[in-house]
Amino acid sequence: SRPVARRCFPAIRAKKGVIMVGNETTYDDGHGRRRNVTELLEGAKKANVVLETRQLAMKIFEDYTVSWYWIIIGLVIAMVVSFIFIVLLRFLAGIMVWVMIVMVILVLGYGIFHCYMEYAKLKGEAGSDVSLKDLGFQTDLRVYLLLRQTWLAFMIILCIVEVVIILLLIFLRKRILIAIALIKEASRAVGHIMTSLLFPLCTFFLLCLCIAYWASTAVFLSTSNEAVYKVFNETACQFSGQTCKPETFNTSNVTKLCPDAQCLFAFYGGETAYHKYLIILQFFNVFMFFWLANFVIALGQVTLAGAFASYYWAFKKPDDMPAFPLFSAFGRALRYHTGSLAFGSLILAIVQVIRVTLEYLDHRLKAADNKFAKFLLSCLKCCFWCLEKFIKFLNRNAYIMIAVYGTNFCPSARKFFLRMRNILRVAVLDKVTDFLFFLGKLLIVGSVGILAFFFFTQRIKLVQDTAPPLNYYWVPILTVIVGSYLIAHGFFSVYGMCVDTLFLCFCEDLERNDGSPERPYYMSPELSEKKG
Repeated sequence: SRPVARRCFPAIRAKKGVIMVGNETTYDDGHGRRRNVTELLEGAKKANVVLETRQLAMKIFEDYTVSWYWIIIGLVIAMVVSFIFIVLLRFLAGIMVWVMIVMVILVLGYGIFHCYMEYAKLKGEAGSDVSLKDLGFQTDLRVYLLLRQTWLAFMIILCIVEVVIILLLIFLRKRILIAIALIKEASRAVGHIMTSLLFPLCTFFLLCLCIAYWASTAVFLSTSNEAVYKVFNETACQFSGQTCKPETFNTSNVTKLCPDAQCLFAFYGGETAYHKYLIILQFFNVFMFFWLANFVIALGQVTLAGAFASYYWAFKKPDDMPAFPLFSAFGRALRYHTGSLAFGSLILAIVQVIRVTLEYLDHRLKAADNKFAKFLLSCLKCCFWCLEKFIKFLNRNAYIMIAVYGTNFCPSARKFFLRMRNILRVAVLDKVTDFLFFLGKLLIVGSVGILAFFFFTQRIKLVQDTAPPLNYYWVPILTVIVGSYLIAHGFFSVYGMCVDTLFLCFCEDLERNDGSPERPYYMSPELSEKKG
């Protein structure tokens, strides 16, 4: 034998292509049994995987110890870039949106031109005039590109899309201008309430508390089982299968009446009412986690909506705003709206628990061959997924109305029709903001990720000697990229809540007021110019 990781292992060697221990192909496993050397090799391979994984983890940990401060610097840069991007939206939102629209039109135009050139080039080519119907289905999709009819179909489709987009731009140009004005206004609002950009940290901290509560409760419930011992015997015995205690078993009447009986370990669990309903307690723990997590998210949304609504409904901005709008909104949410937030979170938590239950059933039914049950389960999963998305959308609008009006959940949710009455504005605003947020995340994550790559791979000559030596340079780079995405997502979630709040306040302002001296608009002059 030879020592391996402070353990004695048989000394394996190869002799003329045959794996042997000593001079034999078998060995004694220490329990009086002879085993083949190949079994030892399989076990050694698995042990080697564990050792290699441990070494990999140690190297990754070493990389973190020498690069953690540079990772923090990278995340700070991501935070600064996110803030600068939000500030620049006030000035560049219109340019970015119109450049995007022109680029889409030009790309579609080039697509039409390219399809026409391919269509004209194939004129007179052998086999190019075969119709798609005569060709039928082909696994090699490149065959279709040799037909004129394919390029003609592509050209017609692109022409239709181009015409539809141009018509939409003609009819929705005013609504696009409103969306751009709202995005600029949101940038001003965030600029006046700078603490709102740090508020996601509070929400994140509260969510961590919820996760810690759920995890600790789940661990306590899982480890509350007890070792259950039962009577086992080879001959007939009236005590067979009954629970027993190993400490007192030898002195009990069982050994006298059943001499061959033994008190052996059966399973972990218990036979009390508590242990029987342990799975229900775990299920309730999951439900409480969803409820608390949704409540924390709802509290954050109402707080941000209340702060931004105080900006919009200030007649003279920012002079008529409260001194600390975010803290005032947080206090109002806790003092007056806790029940509404709990009710909205409860509805969403019930749907999410049902979805978790359906996923559990789907996992259990994977081995079954009941196609109808699988089909029914897939339909239910799809329906409840759609229901969850709708409830999230409804709750978000309800929370904004709660922050604006101070009403409870149900009356606020009924104001959902305010959005429906402005459905075109909603559609345009959502698409424009989604595009800007996508560009922002791509810019922030891409720029910080590229900078981290050049720094940690020592390709920047000015700071070449500053970069720490690493085992795997991808460890800090991936950490910076993921962290940058989370930071950008946190900044843009605040910005998105600001845009939604200002939009609903804008719609309400248009329905309430007419711009006369008796009922003046609360919107800014920039929004008032484009309200048509």
